[in-house]
Amino acid sequence: MSSRNPISIEVLEILDAIDRRGSFAKAAEELNKATSAVSYGVQKLEEQLGIALFQRQGRRSVLTPAGQLMLEEGRRILSTTVRLASAAKEVATGWEPRIRVAIESTQACPLFYDILAAFLQQHASIEIDLSECTLNGGWEALDKGRVDLIVGAPGPVPLQKGYRAIPMGTGILVPVIASQHALASQTQDSDQLQAVLPKLRRIILHDTSQADIARSEGLSSGGQNFYVQTIEQKTEAIIAGIGIGHLPRQRIQGLLDKGVLQELDLGVTNNPENFLAWKISNKGKGLQALTQMLAAAHWE
Repeated sequence: MSSRNPISIEVLEILDAIDRRGSFAKAAEELNKATSAVSYGVQKLEEQLGIALFQRQGRRSVLTPAGQLMLEEGRRILSTTVRLASAAKEVATGWEPRIRVAIESTQACPLFYDILAAFLQQHASIEIDLSECTLNGGWEALDKGRVDLIVGAPGPVPLQKGYRAIPMGTGILVPVIASQHALASQTQDSDQLQAVLPKLRRIILHDTSQADIARSEGLSSGGQNFYVQTIEQKTEAIIAGIGIGHLPRQRIQGLLDKGVLQELDLGVTNNPENFLAWKISNKGKGLQALTQMLAAAHWE
């Protein structure tokens, strides 16, 4: 066997065509080759590998187990080469192969994923690398070049950073307690609530900022805190009766309607303004197309 790899894109295309069209002659017609050339290509590969790819069954040639493996893996290689060619062409014309997106943990997700799905239908070769951020974490990730786009990051927008920031409206954060919490019955009257508030543990979402000064947002307290990494963890901790905290209304309206959670009347609202932001210096056409779709959405 030659030390040179005998498996070429051309011979993989021949195997694929033979299998799909059912014969060497029809495969040759599709590939615009002579039938003898198709037969020779298969025979040469068999000789170089020292294996049989086809065996005769009556008048038909069918793949051997080794031939079937060659066909299946070969199709994956052909698919990869198609994507590679498309990605290379897009990069050459200003379309980046991957967009890194960070979404704020409190952001309602269904609309966001619907937009991503529509974007990927139009730009199937672009990869999306999605992460979650909280408070200053998104701005820091954008500043350090870890992400290309942040969605739903809370204001204020950092100044003199070269950002393009588009308001996405205000998020509605609701202070809640679990109905099963031992002190829940004492939180429905405003006077009782103020008296019992210092006894209630606060569930706090970690700021994902790594280098900049982290901040927290929500219920202030001199009492005990319980820290979590994600909004899902915060929701579950509150439902379990561990403590209280702010949660985005769009995510928990069903739990409020079912009576699993109760809203706390603190007399103040916490509705931070959220932003869609990216660096002006990023000229990627994929990013431009995605931000246009996100900016046109109705987030409230």
